[in-house]
Amino acid sequence: MFEAPFLGVPDIDGLVFAGLSFTSFVGTFIGVVTGTAGGLLVLAIMAFFFPPALLVPLHTLAQLGASVSIAVILRRFILRPTVLPFLAGAVIGATLGGQIFISLPAAILQGIIGAFILILAWMPKFTRMGSERNRFAVLGFAATFLGIFVSATGTLIGPFVANASPERRNHAATMGALMCISHTTKIVAFGVLGVSVGAHVPLVLAMIAGASLGSWVGGKALSQVPERLFRIVFQTLLTILALRLLWVAARDSGIF
Repeated sequence: MFEAPFLGVPDIDGLVFAGLSFTSFVGTFIGVVTGTAGGLLVLAIMAFFFPPALLVPLHTLAQLGASVSIAVILRRFILRPTVLPFLAGAVIGATLGGQIFISLPAAILQGIIGAFILILAWMPKFTRMGSERNRFAVLGFAATFLGIFVSATGTLIGPFVANASPERRNHAATMGALMCISHTTKIVAFGVLGVSVGAHVPLVLAMIAGASLGSWVGGKALSQVPERLFRIVFQTLLTILALRLLWVAARDSGIF
């Protein structure tokens, strides 16, 4: 029997509404404590309920809440010299990406991102090429441009932030700040494209609330995590996520 939409959100009943809000909490907590994976977890669960054209904008809005909350909670640990160059690149990336939204095969983009992440995870010298300002300007462009199509590009940003961060709180705070910039510029691009998510605002707000709670709990837990353990878990998860992207790309391309 069809369940009535919960709070007017199309095709979403109360159970799914609560489940997605809880997923946002769990994903954000995992993302803060491990340095990666949280956004992809949320994206994977949301993909069961939304078509691609709606999935990316909704995921972007929900993850913006997560990024803002952790950036505010750990604001004194943000590596500020990375912010303005990243912002400049992100604006250009969102502008260009918005011109060709949904016209590029997601499988190809996922394969490129997966291969690139593997290289960066195991050959960190590539994350130190050029000056920090130029590095993060290019990163802002690439992550935001690709994020228009595949949304969860925090795994691409992670290796660069990890290399620049003296310790785990710098990593979490700077990731939050940079992802906030990337998500905001993408949202502007989606607005220009006329993507409408008005009917889903109650769900987005609930997921942002869950993400904010996850950021707070994760921020408390992060101070208890040994630095070496954080780095090991981060690199391990990054590798797993990169391999998953490559597998999904190969499957969707018909290779498997």
